[in-house]
Amino acid sequence: MILVGQNFPDQRLTDIPGEVRRELNSSDFGTGLAPGSLVAIGVGSRGISNIDVIARAVVDFWKSRQCVPFIFPAMGSHGAATAEGQTDVLAHYGITQETMGCEIRSSLDVVDLGRSPEGIEVFLDRHASGASGVFLVGRIKQHTDFAGKIESGLYKMMAIGLGKWAGAKNYHMHARRIGLEAVIRSVGRQVLSSGKILGGLAILEDAYHNTAKLAAVPAANMEAREEELLALSKTWAATLPCDLDLLIVDEMGKIYSGAGMDTKIVNRGVDGEINPWPGLPHVERIFVRGLSSRSYGNASGIGMAEVITDRLAAAIDNNATWLNVLTATTPRCGKLPIHFPTDRECVERIAPTLGKPNMADVRIGWIPNTLAVSPIALSENMRAEIESNPRLTILGEPSELAFGADGNLLDLFGAPGDH
Repeated sequence: MILVGQNFPDQRLTDIPGEVRRELNSSDFGTGLAPGSLVAIGVGSRGISNIDVIARAVVDFWKSRQCVPFIFPAMGSHGAATAEGQTDVLAHYGITQETMGCEIRSSLDVVDLGRSPEGIEVFLDRHASGASGVFLVGRIKQHTDFAGKIESGLYKMMAIGLGKWAGAKNYHMHARRIGLEAVIRSVGRQVLSSGKILGGLAILEDAYHNTAKLAAVPAANMEAREEELLALSKTWAATLPCDLDLLIVDEMGKIYSGAGMDTKIVNRGVDGEINPWPGLPHVERIFVRGLSSRSYGNASGIGMAEVITDRLAAAIDNNATWLNVLTATTPRCGKLPIHFPTDRECVERIAPTLGKPNMADVRIGWIPNTLAVSPIALSENMRAEIESNPRLTILGEPSELAFGADGNLLDLFGAPGDH
């Protein structure tokens, strides 16, 4: 195996709290709100870099406008669809009452906002509905399930996040009929028509998962602005560098993607499709070694792998996983793959299914998780291809795909446990 760096543009911001202040102070958020007005700040459940720093800066902004902010989990069925579980998810991102300097109000209760023109019943978190206004903090990026002009971002947060479990179940059901982008737009417009949404702070990340851009997004032009920001985000997105016969993934989990693994990295579909995304490298087999402890047993997306370890299988909380995949109407994502006790046995058992009698011909890639694709370990049989690609840099001498005495792979990335 050769350790290879992918040379993506580094877009990182150096002063994140300062950038939050600049963006929000340049907006007219809060105009018309009386001093002491209650502002509900929605924060989601994804593994967003610096989310605690960003959220605290947003809280401080609203305090500077003489408002009283509180944070609520803008999540559908995550945290096992319980108020306590969702509070715990935020806490593991460093978002607590102590660190944020404001209340965390968590509930699965919702109020009904009526039906959208497409006939979709729309819901809003009860705590948020009782505030003078709602402000969203979320990342804009590609969605795991579909490709469109609006995918995962503030609009989706208005739908599946603000609607909690009741909304998430309902919206995904309608998505089977008209498509998820149509549902996100329909529900988002209905939520906006309530007059509760003040706007949001959009977060964009570069290919290295750095905070790359923060943008104040007013409610009045949220839809158009999100389309622009998503188009920019797609130009920064990371990919695998080449076609692979076998992709080894150290960890999957909700912290890395809503589908456990970013489908547009591993080129899988949540309904079981293999290599459905045009223009992306083909991946024939996926071996996943473990489940992040920060996924709390939720292994949604496990069905995209062909083989896993027994230890991953043992870490799965069926209730959390099945609840998530059923809510998302993607039950195939909850199917348990073939599993074996050790990494060695997983590799040795899956390799013959690739149709290459000589193991030296098998194209292997290895990543810590789907948010960390640089550096990537690639098998030496791809050296000529690596050397001819200006985006790739060889970082050292080749080393064996080595297994320890316990039959498990010896780490190449220098960080044990959660990467």
